[in-house]
Formats: sequence, C-alpha cells, structure tokens
Amino acid sequence: MESNPSVDEPVRSKAIRLTTTSYAVLSLLETFGEATPYELKQALEHTIENFWPVPHTTFYEEPARLAKAGYLSQRQERGGRRRKRYALTEAGRVALRAWADAPGSPPSQYRDEGMLKVFAGADPHVVFAGRGDWHRAKLAELEGYMEVVRAEPEGPGKERWRGPEATLVAGIAYHRQMIETLERYIDTNASETQALAARKGSVSEETSASEEPSPSGEPLTPGEPSALEEPMAPVKG
Repeated sequence: MESNPSVDEPVRSKAIRLTTTSYAVLSLLETFGEATPYELKQALEHTIENFWPVPHTTFYEEPARLAKAGYLSQRQERGGRRRKRYALTEAGRVALRAWADAPGSPPSQYRDEGMLKVFAGADPHVVFAGRGDWHRAKLAELEGYMEVVRAEPEGPGKERWRGPEATLVAGIAYHRQMIETLERYIDTNASETQALAARKGSVSEETSASEEPSPSGEPLTPGEPSALEEPMAPVKG
C-alpha cells in the first residue's frame, strides 16, 4: 500500500487488552504493510472476513487504540486528505507472534440462519438451493484469490503469504464440500419431496370437495339430501 510524505506523531504507550480484532489488525499490517484504516477494511473484507467476521465500527477504531498502546506506529500524511497511516512496531510484531504461536484455540462456532429455518420447518430444498448458490459464488471468489497468491514470485516477499494461502486452501475445500453435501441432499430427497407434495395436493383437493357448499350455502352433511332432492311421497296402493 503506497504512502505519501507525512509527519510522524508521537505515540504514548498505554496498557490495553488485546482482542481477536486487535490480532486481525496486526496480522493485516504484517501481511500488507503500512495502511490507513480504510485500506485495512478493504484488506479485511477480502481475507479474514471469509472465516472470522469483525464488526466494522470496532475495526475502524482499533488501529488508533493499538497505536496508543505502542503496538503500532502512526503518521499523518502532509497533503491531500491528511489520512493517518499505521504500521507494526516491534512490540506489535512480538505480541502477534506470541498469540499466533500459542497452542490451542477455542472451538469454532457454526451459525446459519438458514439451518435454523430448516429446523423450524422451512423447505430444506429451497433453503439448501440458495445456500448452494452462495457457496458456489464464494468458491469462485476464493479460487480467484488463490491464483493471485500463487502468482507471487518466489523470494522473501512470498513467505508472508504462506498463512493466507493456507486459509485459502481450507476455505476452498470447505465450500466444495458444502456444495457437494447440499447437492447430494437435494438429489437424494427430490423424489420423496415430489411424492409428499403430490399427497398434500391430493388431500387438499379431497378436503375442498367435501366442503363444497349446498345451494343454501350450508355444507353438505354426508347421507343428508340437498335442497334439490325432495323426499318422495309414499305410494298409496
């Protein structure tokens, strides 16, 4: 990310608690280099947000918070929009490495409103078809990123892409597996769903026929003559 001539601003160190948002900012700056908050947000949307959602309001505020604590350096451009640009300090790099290298991490959480709707009775085929379209679009997006990463020439600069490349490998495999699983469910259960829909339609037609009103407007009772069926007078012998 390009930078303009700028003026350095003094930063005071202040102890803070580092969060996953903090580490997202630190890792983006380590990968892409010095950046403005807006440039960081763009990088976030194309990388980390594919597997770790970050609230944008919190993310925008995080670079300034990290700079006050000494994890980032901060400088302001002299001309133009006088944007603030941030870069990793040695303290930030050490903190990032200590966190990334620590063993273990909490179990991942799977949240899917579509699955919640299916659980509540929504038609799985409708929900899964829509999910399949989303996974196919995301797969194409990640495969495009992979082409860019793998086109990076070998050398010292290539090493910083090892982590992002590994996450792309995992993401591509995940979306391919989800597409296969959803398509298999839809294909396997298609005949069963059609039969169920046919049975529902048949029951609906029978119900409508049995509730057909008489000319007087009242529903017919089985075995009871309608107003058009006059009872026959007894035949006298």
